[in-house]
Amino acid sequence: MEERILFAGAGGQGALTLGKFVAQAAMAEHRVTFFPSYGAEVRGGTAHCHVVIGDAEIADPVVEEATAMIMMNQASYARFAPRMRPDGLLVINSSMVAPEPHVACGRLLAIPASQRASEMGDIRVANVILLGAMNAVRPVVSEKSLRRVMDEKLGGDESKAKLLELNRKALEVGIEYGRTI
Repeated sequence: MEERILFAGAGGQGALTLGKFVAQAAMAEHRVTFFPSYGAEVRGGTAHCHVVIGDAEIADPVVEEATAMIMMNQASYARFAPRMRPDGLLVINSSMVAPEPHVACGRLLAIPASQRASEMGDIRVANVILLGAMNAVRPVVSEKSLRRVMDEKLGGDESKAKLLELNRKALEVGIEYGRTI
């Protein structure tokens, strides 16, 4: 088993956070690499990361052909969608990304994550909605491990308690999207 996942968006959209969540959730069960990259501007600049999960030694941490992608904005989509494997899963934030018909993928999930996150009260959880949907369709890590990592990273601090609860709800919203689309 080998999953090669690419997460991308503008700085501040949480692409790197998703990569960290998935990589840390996978560590207990598999070998994993996490390779982040972001522009000098960080918030508002480009941000993407490569996560490779496998049962065997991972020779290359760079995702040239993705088995799964989460694209959070149009610029990221334009840059990385050509790296999609024809049998891969492409998850887009349809609030900010208009897919192009020439991009080949096995399955496209177009989820209005930014809109749904705004309706939930905080645009910052759009990334977690997309992650929940991706993992429901292509379970690269167990939901239990994903929840554990979210609790570890966002829990333990009273100031983050509200954000943790909102992220838990966003994950459930995403899982439901993935199961019903």
